[in-house]
Amino acid sequence: MFGVEQIPEAEIEMTAVRSAGPGGQNVNKVSSAIHLRFDISKSSLPDELKSRLLALRDRRISSDGIVVIKAQRSRSQEANREDALRRLDELLRKAQIVKKSRRRTRPTRGSVERRLNRKSQRAKIKSLRRRPSF
Repeated sequence: MFGVEQIPEAEIEMTAVRSAGPGGQNVNKVSSAIHLRFDISKSSLPDELKSRLLALRDRRISSDGIVVIKAQRSRSQEANREDALRRLDELLRKAQIVKKSRRRTRPTRGSVERRLNRKSQRAKIKSLRRRPSF
């Protein structure tokens, strides 16, 4: 599996920005949130993985093919940096999962008969609930 470890650091752009939310007096002074940007088309990822990433319906991937992740869960800049990289790694791993295509099958004769028998029994029960006609 291809992970964040294999991506050169030069391809991942991380900038520290001011964080919203809790932080006490530090919130106005310290840039603890991390804004991660990763350009899929200019990266060294395999072409197949690039196309799968671009095909993902994820709001973090812009129409230009740039992954934008803002990590601000922690008050620590280093913890937010690790969180952003972990979330990028999850996105990469999600794109690598290949779903097995469904093979169409026909229901067996026995299962069709059982279904039709259940339907007729259910119809009989419902017909007995009706008001009798004289």
